[in-house]
Amino acid sequence: MAVESTFVQHEPCPKCGSSDNLARYSDGHAVCFSGGCNYYEHGNGQIGQVTQRKPTRSLEMTGVTAAISDRRISQSTCQRYGVTVEYGTDGQIVKHHYPYHHKDTGAVTGTKVRITENKSFYATGEFNEAGLFGQQAFKTGGKYITITEGEADALAVNEMFDGKWPVVSIRSGAAGAAKDIKANLEWLETFDNVVICFDNDKAGQEAAKSVLDLFTPNKAKNVTLPAKDAGDMLKSNQVQAFVKEWWNAKAYRPDGIVAGNETWDMIIKQSDVKSIPYPWECLNEMTHGFRKQELVTITSGSGMGKSQIVRELEHYLLGATDENIGILALEEDIPKTALGIMSIEANKQLHLDKTVSQEEKKGYWDRTLGSGRVFMFDHWGSTSEDNLLGRIRYMAKGLDCKWIILDHLSIVVSDQDTGDERKAIDSIMTNLRKLVQETGVGLFLVSHLRRPSGAKAHEDGGKISLGELRGSAAIAQLSDIVIGLERDQQHADPETRNTTTVRVLKNRFVGLTGPACYLYYDKESGRMIETSCPTGDDPEF
Repeated sequence: MAVESTFVQHEPCPKCGSSDNLARYSDGHAVCFSGGCNYYEHGNGQIGQVTQRKPTRSLEMTGVTAAISDRRISQSTCQRYGVTVEYGTDGQIVKHHYPYHHKDTGAVTGTKVRITENKSFYATGEFNEAGLFGQQAFKTGGKYITITEGEADALAVNEMFDGKWPVVSIRSGAAGAAKDIKANLEWLETFDNVVICFDNDKAGQEAAKSVLDLFTPNKAKNVTLPAKDAGDMLKSNQVQAFVKEWWNAKAYRPDGIVAGNETWDMIIKQSDVKSIPYPWECLNEMTHGFRKQELVTITSGSGMGKSQIVRELEHYLLGATDENIGILALEEDIPKTALGIMSIEANKQLHLDKTVSQEEKKGYWDRTLGSGRVFMFDHWGSTSEDNLLGRIRYMAKGLDCKWIILDHLSIVVSDQDTGDERKAIDSIMTNLRKLVQETGVGLFLVSHLRRPSGAKAHEDGGKISLGELRGSAAIAQLSDIVIGLERDQQHADPETRNTTTVRVLKNRFVGLTGPACYLYYDKESGRMIETSCPTGDDPEF
């Protein structure tokens, strides 16, 4: 003879997220009684779907209209909603019957039956043409209507307001909230204010977010309860607290909309943003340094010194801050990147200078890479957009890097399958911008230029404009600062040939643009040193 299992306890549901709608039984099996969830767990742990809980054709509506005393629900409230109860032989309520009515005829078409012993539900009848629970009890239109996540909560809210305002419930629980609201949206929109009062758990609040945007702007409001749900607040006699939270419910605003009178704290926080100076003073005069949550793009033609300037910045950040740095150098391997930073520390090109001992090199390593503050991306394998963005996010959140250097954008674009360079750059830049805002990092990005048509080449000293950024206007639009590097590589004068003009093309923080300074490449040290105009007349200043 089979042994019938008995109810043991309520647990959170791993599927719908409900905090206590999963019922666990003595034989190990569990079932979620949230409407629309249908999660079932066998005694051996195997996951399945409830199939036996589909509504039957036989409508069950028995019992009598009476108060539900253990939930502090009066007889008059039950009568308003047509709710009936059944009593056991001991005189205690054993079932609640919650009727659902046809949207047009008002006839009862289905019921949800709650068994009090284990708080489980089953459904009878048909629900295809049914409205929301309680919808038949109220006239169309009015000043306020409240929507709850469950039938008992609807009764509780109506009870706490003594029947003053209409209250209805979705029928399918949090999982089906949006579907239920959409099906009855026309009727709900006849009310001036719609108050969403779902359970104060993850599933309930996510469901609330999913329905708030369905209504006309400023119509919907969301109540944040200090207890799990409205029913619990009534049972614990927190009526005044509930009414207060209900009246304090704020009109829903989509994400990203901020009222002006809520900006003071933002302004104060922005005023405290710390600027880090560049290692070159003249550039600081124009930009006031660089900051976290900024995207700085460095661009030039080939051989202008982009990578060397980036190395200077990487080394400088180690000394100017005590924060971690993430480096994604996509054109070179990690040993080369590491040796380049060590060379800045040594003030000599270590890959060329064979007189430097291993002991000296170890000292340079200890003070830079060996500090434990530098993290580099070993990119050999994939530079796809998703992979790259994932690595940057990990550097920022997992490794606590506050400064990220990506050299360079074109490598990422070349790994995409779109076949459309502009579209690929738009996507990458948009996602990089989002990452900067999400993580709060300062991001330095190296980007190439497209070759000018009919004008002097950038390698021959041609001036750079924002319109020459390769591939897409998104680079300029989404960057906070754009710095262009110009150099005449073929000039007869060796000083001019090795001097880079640093031009600020965009400067969102200060607004100043134009030539900022000159950097001389010293081949002995491999350093970019601030200098004067090689011609001596600074014609552009």
